[in-house]
Amino acid sequence: MKSPYVNELDADQSVETTFLVHSKEVRQKKSGEPYLSLVLADRTGELDAKMWDNVGKVAGTFDRDDFVRVRGLTQIYQNKPQLTIHNLVRVDDAGVDFSDFFPASRRDPEQMFTEVRGIVGGMGNAWLKQLLDALMDDPVIAAKYKQAPAAKSIHHAWLGGLIEHGLSLCELCRLAAGHYPWIDLDLLLAGAILHDIGKIDELNYSRSFNYSDNGQLLGHIVIGLRMIADKLALIPGFPPKLRTLVEHMVISHHGELEFGSPKVPLFAEALLLHHLDNMDSKMECIRALVAKDTQVDGNWTAWNHALERPALKMARYLAEEKPTQVPTPKTEEPARRPAPRVQNSLFSEKLKGALEND
Repeated sequence: MKSPYVNELDADQSVETTFLVHSKEVRQKKSGEPYLSLVLADRTGELDAKMWDNVGKVAGTFDRDDFVRVRGLTQIYQNKPQLTIHNLVRVDDAGVDFSDFFPASRRDPEQMFTEVRGIVGGMGNAWLKQLLDALMDDPVIAAKYKQAPAAKSIHHAWLGGLIEHGLSLCELCRLAAGHYPWIDLDLLLAGAILHDIGKIDELNYSRSFNYSDNGQLLGHIVIGLRMIADKLALIPGFPPKLRTLVEHMVISHHGELEFGSPKVPLFAEALLLHHLDNMDSKMECIRALVAKDTQVDGNWTAWNHALERPALKMARYLAEEKPTQVPTPKTEEPARRPAPRVQNSLFSEKLKGALEND
């Protein structure tokens, strides 16, 4: 296990450890001399790094996605930690434990895949079940589906993130369908599992997370439609209109044309899928933004382009408030109710007089 991780670094700390290079640029100082601007990473986050001296000796010895062992000093620059590198050496892959450098789901991917198969197995629509089984029975698709991240960086950006996002979305679908019982739950669940299926080939995730050539040229929506079409070709008699509904859910799940959807959602299940998908991704995005924020001081994270806002670090915000003594409520004996006043009836007056005469 490597030490320290990015999230364990403090200001003015001497560091000697191994990182994965996420970004590498050779820039020029005002004097014209070169310096290295790097983004280094491990499974806990990223770290901005600069190497000011001896750049000519080391710049050509490593590249992006290589492992490097560095020695340097952490400092605070513009309210964020930055590593000044004094020495850097490339490390061979055999010398590192990959699990130290690639963020991964805390959940077992095999267990999550079993849960997905269980959801599919519980569907009442035999056609949708057959389509999803055809995809999940494909060993190549299954292996990638268990490992793929849901995004390069925005949400669920870790190994197993795609299937974890899919399961979360399926749970939201079930809750929503309980509130809207007229919704076709099987169709909604199929959309939850299939809407991002193309991401298994849109992204490269053997090293750092980046777009594949097909991902750059086509995107996950088109890739997903191709995968679905390939399996539908093996299912004779699949209802054409049901196919169209499934395809529409895939191409409309981003919700708006400006967000990459060729069509906006045009029926209830497609619209609901979009909003649930957007909610799940945004909630994970803001959770991760606060958890991994690199701002040293202040109650706010840095600006997030996906959310178009910073986020309040609520635990720090509340911790600043001085605790006040909560007043203890006084315990008083309950006031005794006066005995109810009884109004005598004519019968009771006569009875009282008869008793007094005896």
